[in-house]
Amino acid sequence: MSISETRSIVVDGDACPVKKEIAETARQHGLPVLLVSSFDHRQEPGEGITVIQVDRSDQSADLYIANHICRGDVVVTQDYGLAALALSKSCYVISFRGRTYSDQDIDFLLDTRYQKAKARKSGHYGKGPRRLTEEDRKIFQHKLTKLLKALQENV
Repeated sequence: MSISETRSIVVDGDACPVKKEIAETARQHGLPVLLVSSFDHRQEPGEGITVIQVDRSDQSADLYIANHICRGDVVVTQDYGLAALALSKSCYVISFRGRTYSDQDIDFLLDTRYQKAKARKSGHYGKGPRRLTEEDRKIFQHKLTKLLKALQENV
């Protein structure tokens, strides 16, 4: 499947906890899904879902996505670096919890990630993200639906 043929939902699939919600929402909107993950994370294709397996190296899925997304695609990721690359290619970016990233906030998020990495290197560790709840899944699906409806209205 060529991503450039139509708007696609492109998923950073290695740690994505909302694959079911993405697939369901994509079917409702008639959009194809490209799920990219490493060979360590076995994914199953489904109706409207193409799975791309990449090698195990650290950023392989992110690099594949960055090299294959096109203007107007919707990218689902938690990775701020990938989000920044997708925004620079005029894509729409949403997190697994339904947060949309924008050009206005990505620099702040990247700086925050850098500061937290520095703190970890000096021995300061945080709790990490809280566990995803059913309510979080519903919020994500609602926000993805809202984003896709807004994009369809602007076509």
